[in-house]
Amino acid sequence: MRDPQSLLTSLRVLLGERHVVAQAVDLEPLTRDWRGRYQGTALCAVYPADTEQVAAIVLLVREHGGKIVPQGGNTGMCGGATPFSDNTVVLRLDRLNRVRQVSPLDNTMTVEAGCILADLQARAQEAGRLFPLSLGAEGSCQIGGNIATNAGGTAVLRYGPMRDMVLGLEVVLPDGSVMNDLKRLRKDNSGYAVRHLFIGAEGTLGIITAAVLKLFPQPQTNATAMAGAGHLDQALELLASVRSRFGDRVSAYEVMSHSQMQLVLDHIPGCTLPFAEPHPWYVLIEAEDSFAAMDLAAILEECLADALERGLVADAVIPRSGAQREALWRLRHSVSEANKVAGISVSYDTVVPLDRLGDFAAETERGVRAAFPQARLLFVGHVGDGNLHAVIHFDHDAFPSRAAFETAAERINEIVDSATLACDGSISAEHGIGLSNRKRLARSIDPARYRLMTQIKALLDPDHMMNPGKVLVFEDPQ
Repeated sequence: MRDPQSLLTSLRVLLGERHVVAQAVDLEPLTRDWRGRYQGTALCAVYPADTEQVAAIVLLVREHGGKIVPQGGNTGMCGGATPFSDNTVVLRLDRLNRVRQVSPLDNTMTVEAGCILADLQARAQEAGRLFPLSLGAEGSCQIGGNIATNAGGTAVLRYGPMRDMVLGLEVVLPDGSVMNDLKRLRKDNSGYAVRHLFIGAEGTLGIITAAVLKLFPQPQTNATAMAGAGHLDQALELLASVRSRFGDRVSAYEVMSHSQMQLVLDHIPGCTLPFAEPHPWYVLIEAEDSFAAMDLAAILEECLADALERGLVADAVIPRSGAQREALWRLRHSVSEANKVAGISVSYDTVVPLDRLGDFAAETERGVRAAFPQARLLFVGHVGDGNLHAVIHFDHDAFPSRAAFETAAERINEIVDSATLACDGSISAEHGIGLSNRKRLARSIDPARYRLMTQIKALLDPDHMMNPGKVLVFEDPQ
């Protein structure tokens, strides 16, 4: 970088002294990923107030030969928002937090990238609408990061991932220009759907500053249940039964292995198992409808009674109050926190066709057990859409050094990726690529597709200024 002190001075003039953070003690939490796996460095962190300031920052950093890492809530799972160079500026979107417009008639909401997901859920509810993206970090993650990573969450089965909830984007490009495509249109065939390049690009092609989001009718009735099953295949057979009765009213279908449930019970205060006895697998089901007269609870109860008779499940509970429902969901949403407290892990975001899910789980377990008998093997995921997270979990002191852990992680990568590709799956359903999965991506997708991705990056960001070192490997991946 040419004269970093000059860049710092220019940034302070642009933003004001208090919106440029350069002290090491203040930068430390912004240069570490949420899981604590990566600790990087940065020149400074900046907090622009609007899109114009974001564009001005990009121009200044470009002029000085620096790099930019966009960062929202810093809640990602793959190190995608972690800077790794003293010539990097961490660009925080916290102050871009306005809801610009809510249109109940269009069922849209135009928002800035720094808005907290939970706040947008509440704002939609105030307008009598639903914004359905829901995930464990919703109280701190930002919508710009959700879009940049194409977040999935627990409602993908009905509403799709973030890509399906975005109608338009405003993006600051690497050359400092602003692409304003904030249209509230459901149909627009005027050329390439360019916005999709930035959804899931993890800030490597530009900085998302605002978006038009889809809203949906607020559900007027819902039903929730948790069931205990003996095998993953039984959980999948139950899914087919639930879908045949509810159709697209099924909004969530989550599974947890007992090993994963036990970590939550052991490490998250206030969590209790809703069954008298443990079961090898747990299924969390939710259905909803905007038609208030639909008695979804009765239908779900009938469906589970049939499953009990057929031996698909061993027990089931249906909450009778909002508090009981929240208690069930708390078990699911506490997984990441419990795993972090309990030890260190290598986690996977695998998606495979539903009819291969059992094969993937069995092959992963076989390989991991053989190579790492001391590991805890946890499974949790949004099985309704084929997304199963395998978490290979160890005690905090299981490895003598960080290098030893990374060596083990590489071996586990080989085991899980082999199982994934054998089942015609993908290594990333919703978490993204970031730093953790760059080499895995280069080895696991079609070479022509990967080459096209590198060409798009080179076209939009030839200097590799935007989130360098993430998503793509430009040297030999081997």
